[in-house]
Formats: sequence, C-alpha cells, structure tokens
Amino acid sequence: QLQASGGGLVQPGGSLRLSCTASGLSFDEYAVAWFRQAPGKEREGLLCMSDRWTTKYISKSAQDRFIDSRDVAKNTVHLQMNSLKPEDTAVYYCAADRRSCKVYYNGTHSYALISDFNFWGQGTQVTVSS
Repeated sequence: QLQASGGGLVQPGGSLRLSCTASGLSFDEYAVAWFRQAPGKEREGLLCMSDRWTTKYISKSAQDRFIDSRDVAKNTVHLQMNSLKPEDTAVYYCAADRRSCKVYYNGTHSYALISDFNFWGQGTQVTVSS
C-alpha cells in the first residue's frame, strides 16, 4: 500500500514537498515513480527513482524543478517541487514496481507507462494559484 500526502494550495513560484509512504513493501526493493494528472488530461510520468537510488527524469518540466529523495528509515519517498507554476496543478500520484524504471521515448518526448507499475498511491491534489 502506498500513501501519498503533502498536497495543497501554493502560490506561483512557491514550493511544496510531497511524500509517499509504503506499508507492506520496502522501497529498498522497488523503483518509485511520480505521476500527475491534470483535469481533462492523461496521467503523465514525471520522474522515477530506481531501487539503486538513480533518478530518471521523464518530463522535461520536472527536470529543472523537481527533486526526489528517499528516506530509508521511514520507508518514504519525497518529491520536492520548486518554482511551481499554475500548469503544475494536478493530482499527484506515486507508484512503485519491483522492476527498474522504464522510460520510453517516442521521438519527441519521453514517457512512462502506467501499466509498468503495480502499486499506486491514492493521489494528492496540488493547486498552484494566486
């Protein structure tokens, strides 16, 4: 089970840290990814941390502003989001799978498949607005 938390309302340019806590599985053995889904849009992969703590960025919009980290003692993964923009408004999800991070490229942009991840958090709402 994954539990995502930390969402809320933040002003443009602000920061927010999301957390994803696992129960029943150890993040040490899993790749953990963050996705988001804005209203009317498909779920978008942002970045993925392998079980060896290597991060692959999926979305260009995340690459310069979002940082993930892992707290082994608390079996928790964090997503630090900086310089937030209104277009970052979405429900954010964490997802985990025993396999390594799979990032695909279609010739124009990278993406991740929802089906590659077996475990999902319930999502936490992030709203960026003044």
